[in-house]
Amino acid sequence: MGFPERLKELRLKKGLTQKEIAEKFGIKQPNYQQWESGKRKPSSKTLEKFANFFGVTMDYLAGNDVELDNVELLFRMNSKGLTDEEKEIFKKELIEFMEKRKKAFRKEN
Repeated sequence: MGFPERLKELRLKKGLTQKEIAEKFGIKQPNYQQWESGKRKPSSKTLEKFANFFGVTMDYLAGNDVELDNVELLFRMNSKGLTDEEKEIFKKELIEFMEKRKKAFRKEN
């Protein structure tokens, strides 16, 4: 998956329209649309702003990184703004929850 597809996927996961995200970043909607369609690429500074907003690395957003699975992507998007300590607690709780669910699935099968 390349930059245009990732940009669109991340925008949709946030529930934003092209117009809304363009306004949020102070850019014109047609410019943003060209990035999602792959006709143009944003500057590295703009790419960095998008990566920070979506909670992903610039490499991932640019399509240079191994694709994150949905769980990791959800964690990154939902842990933005937490302290490192809070993120660690959040990770531990998620792991515990996943272990419990795994055990429950095994019992059901």
